[in-house]
Amino acid sequence: MRTEIENIVDEIKQAISLLRRHLDWDQAVRRLDWLNNKSEDPNLWNDAAEAQKLMRERQQLDDGINSVRAFERQMQDAIDLIELGEEEGDADIIKEAEDSLRVLRTEAARRQVEAMLSGEADSNDTYLEVHSGAGGTESQDWANILLRMYTRWAERQGYKVELLEVHDGEEAGIKSATLLVKGHNAYGWLKTESGVHRLVRISPFDSNARRHTSFSSIWVYPVIDDSIQIDINESDCRIDTYRSSGAGGQHVNTTDSAVRITHMPSGIVVQCQQERSQHKNKAKAWDMLRARLYEAELKKREDAANAEAASKSDIGWGHQIRSYVLQPYQLVKDLRTGVASTAPDDVLDGDLNEFMEAALAHRVNGGADAVVDDLA
Repeated sequence: MRTEIENIVDEIKQAISLLRRHLDWDQAVRRLDWLNNKSEDPNLWNDAAEAQKLMRERQQLDDGINSVRAFERQMQDAIDLIELGEEEGDADIIKEAEDSLRVLRTEAARRQVEAMLSGEADSNDTYLEVHSGAGGTESQDWANILLRMYTRWAERQGYKVELLEVHDGEEAGIKSATLLVKGHNAYGWLKTESGVHRLVRISPFDSNARRHTSFSSIWVYPVIDDSIQIDINESDCRIDTYRSSGAGGQHVNTTDSAVRITHMPSGIVVQCQQERSQHKNKAKAWDMLRARLYEAELKKREDAANAEAASKSDIGWGHQIRSYVLQPYQLVKDLRTGVASTAPDDVLDGDLNEFMEAALAHRVNGGADAVVDDLA
């Protein structure tokens, strides 16, 4: 009978093999050698844009190759330690090495998922928009909970988070908000979160303590750099200015510094109120609009089932990608992959990686949505 440790070693070896295959190992090693030599060329930075592109590729290849080599080395070290412990009858050494292998298995599986983040914009920073659905205060409070959830998730990953704009609800919560999440693979990780999210709970706003269902939507799109040309005809856009608002009134409210841009042909609307200057808010809003149009182009290249389902769905019943039930029982369930958690408090505090990894693997493998019953 095979032991647990033998199975773990096989899983690590399989993950390493997949990572090597994903990198196209021999080609990747040759390419990295070439890029390392190229980086020492004094003429490289004569073309700054091309140099930055090559250095990004070099960093990605270096990270990928070094991580595989580190997994191989750590796995072999642990195996050698187990053999040494068995020879000397040292149970402590054996346990330490076995624990190292368990940790290594988890890290290798995570790296395997990250290797799937090879899309055109996966490594970029990202914008994340939250919009409340029908339901007034209930949905607006739910939108605010989602905003906090994604902020906490990003902070857990070591990403930097900026709140670009927020529209407060009349009584509680928010009508909408936009986050800028900065960090390597931010868009790749968050892109599968686009869609409608459903909450079931006893309403804190209902004096009769009845159970309510609320909906809010998430939209994720990548930040794009200047090397990507997106042509926008300004005559196709309407620009509105309004007074900034937000928690604590930290913005200057006496002038119309906030900016909203509506792109008429696509119906895309972006807005920014982070800066005190209308000029800076307008510049950032243009960047957001370019990013949204770029994301729309990326969507066209994907499988039709994923193309624009999230962006065109109603924010309501029948369109949700995930349900969060707090009463009468506690369960969070993804309706695309079937992944579930019985700890919704942890999920709402940013513990989302299991859901993201499953959705990413599902999306990369091009599978149809799982047949998953929604929660009552």
